[in-house]
Amino acid sequence: MLDLGAGTGSLFRFLAPMIGRPQSWFFADADEKLLQAGLVGTAQWAERCGLTARFSRGPRPSGLTVQAPLGPWRIETLPVDLAKAPRGLPLAEVDGVVCSALLDLVSRQWMERLFARLQQPFYASLSVDGRDGWFPRHPADLALRRAFARDQHRDKGLGLALGAAAAPMALQLLAARGYETHEAISDWRIARGEARLGRLFAAMTAQAALQAVPERRRSFEAWMAARNSQATAGKLTIRIGHRDILAFPSAGARSRRAAPITSS
Repeated sequence: MLDLGAGTGSLFRFLAPMIGRPQSWFFADADEKLLQAGLVGTAQWAERCGLTARFSRGPRPSGLTVQAPLGPWRIETLPVDLAKAPRGLPLAEVDGVVCSALLDLVSRQWMERLFARLQQPFYASLSVDGRDGWFPRHPADLALRRAFARDQHRDKGLGLALGAAAAPMALQLLAARGYETHEAISDWRIARGEARLGRLFAAMTAQAALQAVPERRRSFEAWMAARNSQATAGKLTIRIGHRDILAFPSAGARSRRAAPITSS
């Protein structure tokens, strides 16, 4: 499996127990410190699950092996600039490509380049879809939602980001290449009583909105103060709309191996 933008490895920790059998993963990310943290965090998670974990040898481990009941789960870190994808990605060596909370950060052009070389199943979790809900409601909700959406479309280093249009665009592009596509809702939900998480998410949302529309500072700061008070009082609930997509290639595509990727 190739995990794009793997970060600290949360998608591995979600999927690996479901897969169960022996498996090998590439954690692809530009941030080497984040990749190292991912190995350490995954080793600690494995031990909490009653499994043993062993780092690869070397001054800075670049891999981890988790010994599971049905066989080993191996991870290899892959420091790579995803802006250049698919260049540098070992597509010919993997059976599937996955990512989490990534597609809404990329451009259509980025998707087209990747999908043009893709011949494996593809799974992308947690792409925002614009169905945000904050309860109780606040007079500044609509203005803040629009500002936040504007921020979602700025260039995050992977071209002008698609934001809420990411999942539909990916499904369209994959279907055009003959993929069988599926989608499902996978919303984030922050319940009453999760005060710290509610305050954190309110601050992140307000900061992004302010970056997009700084002239609304007074209104957005008042919104954040109200949300903080509601979270502390156990009265705030948040739903952030997300979608997961899953796509399978045609039989013809599965029968071919991707050609080696070379620098142009």
